[in-house]
Amino acid sequence: MWQSALAQPSISRRAALQAGMLTFLGLNNDRLRRLQAASATTETKPKQRAHSCVFIFLFGGQSHIDLWDMKPDAPREIRGEFLPIETNVGGVRICEHLPLMAKQMDKVCLVRSMSHKMPVHGPACSEIYSGREYFGPPVTDQATPKDWPSLSSMVNRFGRKKDAGLPTSVVLPWYTQFVGQDRRIAGQTGARMGEEFNPFLIAGNPNSTHFEVQGLSGGATLPQLKQRERLQKSLEALAEDRIPDSANIESLQRHYRTAYSMIRSSIMADALQLDRETESLRDHYGRTRFGQSLLLSRRLVESGVNLVTVNWDDDHKDDKVSPHWDTHVDNFPKLKSRLCPPFDRGLSAFLEDLDQRGLLETTLVVALGEFGRTPKVGAISQNGMTTPTGRDHWPHAFSAIVAGGGVPGGQVYGSTTRTGGYVKDRPASPADLAATVFEHLGIDPTLEYEDRFMQIPQQLCVGEPLQLA
Repeated sequence: MWQSALAQPSISRRAALQAGMLTFLGLNNDRLRRLQAASATTETKPKQRAHSCVFIFLFGGQSHIDLWDMKPDAPREIRGEFLPIETNVGGVRICEHLPLMAKQMDKVCLVRSMSHKMPVHGPACSEIYSGREYFGPPVTDQATPKDWPSLSSMVNRFGRKKDAGLPTSVVLPWYTQFVGQDRRIAGQTGARMGEEFNPFLIAGNPNSTHFEVQGLSGGATLPQLKQRERLQKSLEALAEDRIPDSANIESLQRHYRTAYSMIRSSIMADALQLDRETESLRDHYGRTRFGQSLLLSRRLVESGVNLVTVNWDDDHKDDKVSPHWDTHVDNFPKLKSRLCPPFDRGLSAFLEDLDQRGLLETTLVVALGEFGRTPKVGAISQNGMTTPTGRDHWPHAFSAIVAGGGVPGGQVYGSTTRTGGYVKDRPASPADLAATVFEHLGIDPTLEYEDRFMQIPQQLCVGEPLQLA
């Protein structure tokens, strides 16, 4: 079932308006399709497909040394329990528990030289999400108004609008957040650039039988819709006379326009209909949150969304020590049984599907977590609850998957030392990865926005695109 946006403890004004406007318009899926059929608006597909990006965030921090950058000749306390296997690219080996990805490595550039200095989840997540070094000390995992704007928010503001009925930037199936904390993890919104630029959130479980877009309920006829649009414009005019904050008025108008354009366009509604996919293809992706989120991402990219951010989600939020990819305890059995199978199936099917549909060339796919894991099993680097069977946080060297978007596959970019602890050559920063995404999407990274916290102009990105060709 869909989770109510208003139930999010740290929900922004924009998110509430975004969800509320669809409810205000009173639409369900069947009614929406009838309204679209009655609408005089005609949709035309672009002659040339524009570039898109799918940014996959593996919350918790994937173990690079156990999956992508294995060190089979190192001592056992470093190399761990897993064995490397050959891939369909000669000389490139990855973990034995990623057999399906091993067959897709000809499509992948494996970046083994990611690095930053932040060992705490929240600030480290912020660095990956935003492409900026964290602004303060690592004392909290939770978002603050001082956060750098996320890549998804910057693309939402500066990305190329392809269709009036589509959001520019989408996040699914949730904003990452630790259970027990009252705010989402840092770095996922417009923050100091402005919350009105938050991406469009599709919150819920795409694997659910009852999956549908929040707010599309209640029903409305086309005349009722037009009447509500006239009422909304009257309220806007009244607000302009009585509310001095023009930024808030502009933000409100922006949300209304987005809601109406999405409703009147069949493109977005069609993209969200996972039941239009064959059962065999859905099974191929895996009947998991992650697998079906990637399938939904393919449909959104196919429709023309600039950037889709997929945040890893699974049924282990309540594991207070080792949720998601944060393997402080039982690193090897959790990777083998709980994490690798859905990841391997989902991502391999996604790359294969994009390729077969001719979408991989124009779709940049990026997948990584906020950091890697300690080279030595059981070593404590940040979290004292790490056990002798786990691996702690390690930002000094980790791996990222980059595929598609014109990037030649079947290659390895950068390397680490013999223990996987530090970058040996061709270092890559979160800022460089962000610059790579901006370059692919055709967004000038030197564009500026007004930093509402510092009250100065800020450049979108300070990195340099990775030379992956």
